[in-house]
Amino acid sequence: MTNDAIPTTDLTPPDILRCAYMEIVVTDLAASREFYVDILGLVVTKEDENSLYLRTFEEFIHHNLVLRQGPVAAVASFAFRVRTPEDVDLAEAYYQAIGCRTERRSEGFVDGVGDTVRVEDPLGFPYEFFYQVDHVERLAWRYDLYGPGALVRLDHFNQVTPDVPRGRKYLEDLGFRVTEDIQDDQGVTYAAWMRRKDTVHDTALTGGDGPRMHHIAFATHEKHNILYICDKLGALRKSDVIERGPGRHGVSNAFYLYITDPDGHRVEIYTQDYYTGDPDNPVVTWDVHDNQRRDWWGNPVVPSWYTEASLVLDLDGNPQPVVPRTDASEMAVTVGADGFSYTRQGDVEQGFKLGNTL
Repeated sequence: MTNDAIPTTDLTPPDILRCAYMEIVVTDLAASREFYVDILGLVVTKEDENSLYLRTFEEFIHHNLVLRQGPVAAVASFAFRVRTPEDVDLAEAYYQAIGCRTERRSEGFVDGVGDTVRVEDPLGFPYEFFYQVDHVERLAWRYDLYGPGALVRLDHFNQVTPDVPRGRKYLEDLGFRVTEDIQDDQGVTYAAWMRRKDTVHDTALTGGDGPRMHHIAFATHEKHNILYICDKLGALRKSDVIERGPGRHGVSNAFYLYITDPDGHRVEIYTQDYYTGDPDNPVVTWDVHDNQRRDWWGNPVVPSWYTEASLVLDLDGNPQPVVPRTDASEMAVTVGADGFSYTRQGDVEQGFKLGNTL
């Protein structure tokens, strides 16, 4: 669909529980297995010569990540679990009513998942909705298997889209609630964080050329788990996969690390955000010129974090065309401030962050 207004419908949207898994196409499955299993420690549920099904330690559904061998590195599905089997029907009807292409398979699109509808959503992303899923052993109590960097949950997705307000309205109509956003005094919205479960987000919208996938995020129990991952990468002489961090976000308050897999797909390791489940949970709005919004301390945002992202596929498996953002770029309006000094409106000078000063 185009960047025109998204049609509204009187139909009830599906009751989405949470982000559940992502299907990613990789060009070298063996190299991806080394990254996600040998280094990050995700649990293998199933594998064959063309695909790998992975899950986190606390997960009981079949998988949180599907890696599929293919010719072009891209994302095939952002998958959400819904509350009942009937919500799959609601999802199909809802997207058809707003003019989106849908495809439904009673046997699912991947192993371990039953009746599923996939859609090309109004922003160009391949969304998926399912209820039926195979259960597997939840390893939450298997501390004999945990490593010091154990990934315990899938936390969220992050999507790059040219028109954040349009995407925000679409996701709010779908039942998502905004927890935080970044704006300026000219009325431009640069990013928004949207949730269904009671955390800061199940997905976020980052302003940029899109549709593209910015990152998939997995949670650890504590920040020392993230520091271990950094140490492990250093010991393996693979620290060049660290793109940004470790550090703490202002938005979400979470401790984080961004790394890239062998195809350049970005993965965030994430912990210690906050509860958002009350109906009157206040929305936190950050000024785009407040350089604590992205990093609470220490680290400037590297340019690649703003500009690089993964392609997404249509329902035929072809890459979606990337539409340029015409609103102001967050990188363009913050470089020169980001990573140098505190710029929160109304503050007196309070010192300086570390940053790229050379």
